[in-house]
Amino acid sequence: MVQQRYLIALGSNQRHHRHGRPEQVLQAALAALGQGGIKVLAAAPVVRSAPLGPSRRRYANGAALIKTSFEPDELLELLQSIETDFGRRRSGQRWTARVLDLDIVLWSGGTWSSTGLTIPHVEFRGRDFVLKPASVIAARWRDPVSGLSLRQLTSRLTRPRAIPR
Repeated sequence: MVQQRYLIALGSNQRHHRHGRPEQVLQAALAALGQGGIKVLAAAPVVRSAPLGPSRRRYANGAALIKTSFEPDELLELLQSIETDFGRRRSGQRWTARVLDLDIVLWSGGTWSSTGLTIPHVEFRGRDFVLKPASVIAARWRDPVSGLSLRQLTSRLTRPRAIPR
């Protein structure tokens, strides 16, 4: 079996009855990944971020670099199963409060597109709460679409912009 690497974004903004605060939910999610046929190679420190959309609760966000023999669709199925085990219910509404969100951001195979899954993640380049933790553990990983490294993408997103005169 071919081992493939993935960059996974993790997020939580609700307490879990067993695991506790969102930061602890992310730690428990990393442990769950490790039990599902996945080797966690690195985990980024958790960052706090403002919510997108209607949710009012701040998020705990992180990133993990993993290795597995799963193809992208198989990994997505496992990630969604873990989310469900943590109590996530898919309401069809985007950006609501949730106990756990696991997204495939990048894959060592480059690009992938199927029903319900696009790699690289469509919106990751504009999300500092994804790029900041991801660049800590995989700064040199290049986006197969833009050719830029995570370090470069983070720098572009977070550097101060000149104010027009």
